[in-house]
Amino acid sequence: MGFTRLESIKKIYKPGDRLELIHMEDSYAVPAGTHGTVTGVDDAGNVLMQWDNGSTLSFLPGIDTCKRLGK
Repeated sequence: MGFTRLESIKKIYKPGDRLELIHMEDSYAVPAGTHGTVTGVDDAGNVLMQWDNGSTLSFLPGIDTCKRLGK
């Protein structure tokens, strides 16, 4: 039995993971290159973030692009 999309996102993005934003599709987008920490994943599959610039705008897998930073 395969994982649902939500289960897959939760396996990939865990609280404490560090990400660097490459591109965000949002009119209030966090600037590319901003680093942040994953705080969780909501039931809609949005990755909840605490960006280093103070923003808490969620990251949307499949729409926005990021890369994982070393721990």
